[in-house]
Amino acid sequence: MGCADLLYEEKPPVILWGESYSIETTFILNLNNKELSGPIPSEIGNLINLTSLDLHGNQLTGPIPPEIGNLTNLKILNFTENQLTGIIPNEICNQGDTSPELGNNQFCLPYPTCLGQNIGQQDLNNCSYELWGNFYPLEAYALNLNGDELYGPIPPEIGNLTNLITLNLVDGQLSGEIPPEIGNLTNLTTLNLENNQLTGIIPNAICNQGDNSPTLENNQLCPPYPVCIIDYVGIQHVSDCEIPEGYIGIWGSLYSIEHTTELNLFQSGLTGSIPPEIGELINLISINLSDNELTGPIPPEIGNLVGLESLSIYSNQLTGEIPPEIGNLENLEKLYIQNNQLEGSITFIGSLTNLEFLYLCNNEFSGGIPSEIGNLINLNYLKLRNNFFTGVIPMSICDLDILWAGNNYFDINENQFCPPYPFCIENYIGNQDTSNCD
Repeated sequence: MGCADLLYEEKPPVILWGESYSIETTFILNLNNKELSGPIPSEIGNLINLTSLDLHGNQLTGPIPPEIGNLTNLKILNFTENQLTGIIPNEICNQGDTSPELGNNQFCLPYPTCLGQNIGQQDLNNCSYELWGNFYPLEAYALNLNGDELYGPIPPEIGNLTNLITLNLVDGQLSGEIPPEIGNLTNLTTLNLENNQLTGIIPNAICNQGDNSPTLENNQLCPPYPVCIIDYVGIQHVSDCEIPEGYIGIWGSLYSIEHTTELNLFQSGLTGSIPPEIGELINLISINLSDNELTGPIPPEIGNLVGLESLSIYSNQLTGEIPPEIGNLENLEKLYIQNNQLEGSITFIGSLTNLEFLYLCNNEFSGGIPSEIGNLINLNYLKLRNNFFTGVIPMSICDLDILWAGNNYFDINENQFCPPYPFCIENYIGNQDTSNCD
């Protein structure tokens, strides 16, 4: 036969399970319940004219070959009731049947998104996933790793361990972003990723996992943070993060103006001055900056925090006078500023009528106690010990309901108060330097 007589070169047939199938003329391949065994041959992807492929009810094993994606003309794909295993290749999304039947096999997570919930019942008992060089079965309920065991990014495959109740990945060298697959772990009661080098934006999918108060502190995670965990991100090292709108950066961390209600940096090694930007956190209820090495004055911007109920800045090296703006804090119940080097008068206290605790001892305050102290009808603790207070104590102090005889409640010892002393405290004034009294 000459070249002129050759209309086309027929492609060689495809051999499947000992049978020969024409690529050009094979449209339907129904081999259900034929006792077929072994893997699905990759050559099946050459039958590109198939519209129906039914292999259900056999003993087929191994994974689905990615070549299945070549069968774009399929209308029916049925692999049910076999012993197929492994990960379903994403190429299955390229074949023509948008709702293939795959149930009653042993396919492992994750499943291609195009399948949705259309995967049927799967036996997952033999599924395991490699994480940091080790394999973990799907039924694992606890994963506790730390130190040198942890390095690099958190693999997205961790989201396949959907039976996990405890996930502790702490004190390691994890880097990169938290994968959104973490949201698959809906059974978690403990999620702890603290003390690593995780970076980037926390995915909103973290709100789908089970631990409502995960531990994430001491990483480099950047805001904005998902609302569901904003109270649990803890200290983050955000020097490499951009400051988004609605946040401020102080002491190397970013804080949401809207959602930050508590600022607790007790014994955090803070140095330098209190930044004036703290006054932008207008929803703060509690501040604790105590037992650090803070210096300089209290910024007047702190008076913007009108909802503040507790201000604790004791045991630092703060200096200067108390700004009068602190008198704006009419909701303040606790004021702990002892053990600093603060000076000047305390006339600001008259408007703080909700105060219950007033600790000013071991500073350099001077002048007298203002008569407005009688306005502090809720005051239970008054500590003024070891300052330079002078003058006559106003009788209005006796309007307060304080246990005067208890040093734990009332202490004005080591000052320069002059007699006569109000009747309610005359037996409890302690040691007073009266050398400058008339």
